[in-house]
Amino acid sequence: MSVGTQKGLASSGQKPITEILHPLSATEEPLSPGPDVTISVVGDKEVGLMNGAPVESSSPASASLLLSRLQLDDDPEADATDPYTSTETRDLFVIVDDPKKHVSTMETYITYRVSTKTTRIEFDLPEYSLRRRYQDFDWLRIKLEDSQPTHLIPPLPEKFVMKGVVDRFSEEFVETRMKALDKFLKRVADHPVLSFNPYLNAFLTAKDLNKRQGLALLTKVGESVKNVGGGYKLRARPPEFCAMGEYLDTFTQKLGTIDRIAQRILREQSEYLTEYREYGAVYSSWAGSEEELQRPLEGVAGCVTACCGALEDQTESMSQDFLPVLREYVLYIESMKNVLRKRDQSQAEYEGRLEAAILRKQEDKMPMPVEVEKCQDKVECFNADLKADWERWQRNKRQDFKQLLIGMADKNINCYEKCQAAWESLITVLQDKQTEDKTSDTN
Repeated sequence: MSVGTQKGLASSGQKPITEILHPLSATEEPLSPGPDVTISVVGDKEVGLMNGAPVESSSPASASLLLSRLQLDDDPEADATDPYTSTETRDLFVIVDDPKKHVSTMETYITYRVSTKTTRIEFDLPEYSLRRRYQDFDWLRIKLEDSQPTHLIPPLPEKFVMKGVVDRFSEEFVETRMKALDKFLKRVADHPVLSFNPYLNAFLTAKDLNKRQGLALLTKVGESVKNVGGGYKLRARPPEFCAMGEYLDTFTQKLGTIDRIAQRILREQSEYLTEYREYGAVYSSWAGSEEELQRPLEGVAGCVTACCGALEDQTESMSQDFLPVLREYVLYIESMKNVLRKRDQSQAEYEGRLEAAILRKQEDKMPMPVEVEKCQDKVECFNADLKADWERWQRNKRQDFKQLLIGMADKNINCYEKCQAAWESLITVLQDKQTEDKTSDTN
């Protein structure tokens, strides 16, 4: 056994591999990742969800009490422990913008400008500006997932859309996808390990990406990984990773419920707006035939028009800002579950190899194979990397949902303030009309 492995076991309280027959538990102290990777690498039930904190069943008596109990603030102590959250330590900045439509005889597609600024010595130039299409981002993510299996890879927006429901060349869809691609690339560039991946360097700097050979290789590698993990059965997942899985299941349920209700609200608001516009048009038509009531009726029509505009803005914000975040985190959960499954396969492989080695040693007095130690080191790296990415994901989630809910509150307040101002202006018109009528009656 290597010295590094012995130290890792000593710090975590684990027994030597010759004495282990129970499931491997995660190490207490984070371990450094393995050697650098090169390009040639080959329901309906309600469940409480407060990051492990108990949830009270009673509802708050006031909005201020609700806000005081809503745990969305940043965790300064947690952020202070991660040096990568400081902007002073960042030396790689990326932006995805300027979508352009390309039409050819073979296909029609959208490309996005990817701009990079950096001071890293791994880059030949301090600035780059290239155009990439969606399949290039997809290539990058597949490469990252294959070469960094112990890390959580941020998700991409879905590639396919339902024909007849969403126009993938519409301005709204392209804008939403561009924001999602920008967020994906920023998350990768801010990651302390993924940002140094050679595939990311190639994506940001190379004019042409040789993707076909790489993808063919990845297919073979993926099949071999499945075959390796398929021959072993995991005894039991360690408690802390069981807690992760349970949290992800509960979080998925909550997001699914919110997404379903939000989709229904959008449909109902769309129908409501259609009726509301017709409602305002009737008052405009009526004003043309009623000279005495023309000003009040036009005032009502104007109020309805103003309210329609405010509701349209609110609906657009929910469609383009609120729902995409929910979808991103649904995909993020799938990515996290995928890493958990890989970790379980790695642990199962280690347990299987260890048990077989111990049996051989008892029968033939053979030394412990080096492969067993390598498997154990791999599991320890998996545990350390997954826990670090989990903490980083939780911080990002808190920040994202804090901004999301604050933005939603601001949009709703702004919408109803516009509606209130419109109807209050009508009161002045009606009061003036009433004064004029009294004056004419007196005369």
